[in-house]
Amino acid sequence: MHSPLEQFIVSVLYPLQLFGFDVSFTNAALYKLVAVAIITMLMVLGLAGGRMVPGRWQMLTETLYTSISSMVDTAAGPRARAFFPLIFSIFTFILVGNLVGILPNTFTFTSHIIVTFGLAAIVFLTVTITGFAKHGLHFFHLFAPKGAPVALLPLLFVLELFSFCIRPFSLSIRLFANMLAGHILMKVFAGMMVMLIGSMGVYGAVVGVLPTILNICMIGFEFFVALLQAYIFALLSSLYLRDAIEMH
Repeated sequence: MHSPLEQFIVSVLYPLQLFGFDVSFTNAALYKLVAVAIITMLMVLGLAGGRMVPGRWQMLTETLYTSISSMVDTAAGPRARAFFPLIFSIFTFILVGNLVGILPNTFTFTSHIIVTFGLAAIVFLTVTITGFAKHGLHFFHLFAPKGAPVALLPLLFVLELFSFCIRPFSLSIRLFANMLAGHILMKVFAGMMVMLIGSMGVYGAVVGVLPTILNICMIGFEFFVALLQAYIFALLSSLYLRDAIEMH
């Protein structure tokens, strides 16, 4: 059985050097482009026509739009509407990347920490820049809870600042770890099913029914995790934006 970690290897599809830097086109880059192409196609098909009675593509697009719009309004507040395109783009990019990675012989770029950290860093920089742009140095009050004893303020300030600074790490690791673990489990269970069926000879088809059902359930659960992790990433990003905008 092949190692379950082989599916995460970044391989070069087209080697390229630019000004002494390796900018080779890899399978990770390919599937990021695939995700962008799928999202673009979905938006184009969903917005084409704009019929009163929506078709399946328009309904899917409108459902995505209204769901994320409602989530941003609830989690980040009405004053965060300007950031809706950012949250919507991040959500759809992660969601499509997660779902495409479940298909056989594909690559899950959200299972790599460098990708998830890059997305989390965009959110972190947006939150920080927005906070200082709206509140100036008053933004530091975010790290000093109201009503806290004066003697504890230095300690609370350090703890709150540390908690704020590790947000991109916790945000990225949560997504990366869940996608990595889920795909490893699917690979391991699939390999065990093949080995079990092969070792049982003529009875393999009968014995393999239960493992096959289990694998189907695992794939279904992974679809749920793919959606859930994209939503959690978008939800936490919205909550962080609320801190920067409203100083809660």
